[in-house]
Amino acid sequence: MAYVMGIDVGTSAVKVILVSEKGEMVSAADAEYPLLTPRPGWAEQEPEDWWQGTVAAARSCLEKAEVVTGGEVKVAAVGLSGQMHGSVFLNGEGRVLRPALLWCDQRTEAQCNYITRTVGQNKLVELTCNKALTGFTAPKLLWLKQEEPELYSQVSKVLLPKDYIRYRMTGEFATEVSDASGTLLFNVAGRDWSEDMLQALGIPRHWLPECFESLEVSGHVNKEAARALGLQEGTPVVGGGGDQAAGAVGNGIVREGTSSCVLGTSGVVFWHAEAPVFDQQGRLHCFCHAVPQKWHLMGVTLSAGGALQWFRDSLCIEEKKEAWEQGISPYRIIDRQADEVPAGSEGLIFLPYLAGERTPHADAAARGAFIGLSLRHGKPHLARALMEGVSMSLRDCLELGRELGLKTSRVCLSGGGARSLVWRQITADIFNVEVFRAVVDEGPAYGAAVLAAVGAGMVDTVEDACQKFIRVADTTGPDPSRNELYEHLYALYRSLYPSLRSFYSRNHAFLQQYYKD
Repeated sequence: MAYVMGIDVGTSAVKVILVSEKGEMVSAADAEYPLLTPRPGWAEQEPEDWWQGTVAAARSCLEKAEVVTGGEVKVAAVGLSGQMHGSVFLNGEGRVLRPALLWCDQRTEAQCNYITRTVGQNKLVELTCNKALTGFTAPKLLWLKQEEPELYSQVSKVLLPKDYIRYRMTGEFATEVSDASGTLLFNVAGRDWSEDMLQALGIPRHWLPECFESLEVSGHVNKEAARALGLQEGTPVVGGGGDQAAGAVGNGIVREGTSSCVLGTSGVVFWHAEAPVFDQQGRLHCFCHAVPQKWHLMGVTLSAGGALQWFRDSLCIEEKKEAWEQGISPYRIIDRQADEVPAGSEGLIFLPYLAGERTPHADAAARGAFIGLSLRHGKPHLARALMEGVSMSLRDCLELGRELGLKTSRVCLSGGGARSLVWRQITADIFNVEVFRAVVDEGPAYGAAVLAAVGAGMVDTVEDACQKFIRVADTTGPDPSRNELYEHLYALYRSLYPSLRSFYSRNHAFLQQYYKD
């Protein structure tokens, strides 16, 4: 039997899975690495950590597969996915010049303003289908030019996170259309690099990698990488996809009228589109899909599962100890606590802007908050309010899609947060739609494996692969009485950001003045 490997270079860990030609997951492994925050609002990682994590996870995954199958496993192709927008700067010898600036890094507000002034808001949307946001790649390049000119002068190539792993695996400088769409240097409608954007920002074309469709073979595993990873030399590596596009493939969001919601580190509402759809205000992203000649729209909440992880690590010391003693995840205990609290958390509202926000506010200065705290509220209230606040932020994204006529009658939920029955029910009630999960919920890694299967010729098309491989695990419908309550709470939630916007701006100036170093 033939197998394909999916590799997802995430923000907290790299995940590697092995999938059979029937679409069944045979084995999985992951390896964590640190997130660096040298200043408030900054987020960086060492690309070498990604590579070492990939090596460790790939070897572990293959070893597990050999135990399951009872023999050596032959990998027909590898698919790559990963966190989008991050910038890996390489010199002429292919060496990393500095830690990569990540998607959640917020230091580039001035550069975004420069791009908007230089290109013009309408022209920017026309060229790239998006507006300038701090998470995107192009502002990071301008930041390096202005703040670290010595390093900028040494730049020879700029790669996205998963494409750095491709480079280490194959020696090729390559990317694919879905991930390239998030650089602000890409003509999304034309599915190629935008010469107009490159010229306007003074970025040399030869710095950027060759761009493929997600199914195309972009290189082959070289001898050194084969030895490190445990793969055969010459194994094809397909284009793959940015984490959201690949995750959508893994959930079957590859046909018109399908949509999904990811409760991962970030939260994403995602719609498949047959053609580019322009939000003239740039509140929703329009990117190329990992399906050839298809596109997708998405709204992004920067801190979704990441907000719950912050809550776990910062406020749940006792729960972590209890979980360790019971041999379970701390999230199970947090779930139980949240489930004890009535819908609406008795008037407590959480704003999930721990790393700024993207949709719909696009405000790097925004920060998280619990609003409405009283002596009545305890830690269980905080947990439930956090889940509700994230889901209401994702409801903001959903409403923007509805404004553009995008269908959201049924939504596929995925990501770590979707494993929580409590959070699934909260999301169904706030969205007022049925939500469901796929049997194989391995997100971008599974989507990358599906793309590899198509690239290896195991299946003819992505649509065929999804129809063959993907099955529904469970569904959760909205409760009418809770939805009525949440409609009122959502109106209160919507009123909070406008009330706090001035504070966020002043607080940002305060941080810049007193906590810059």
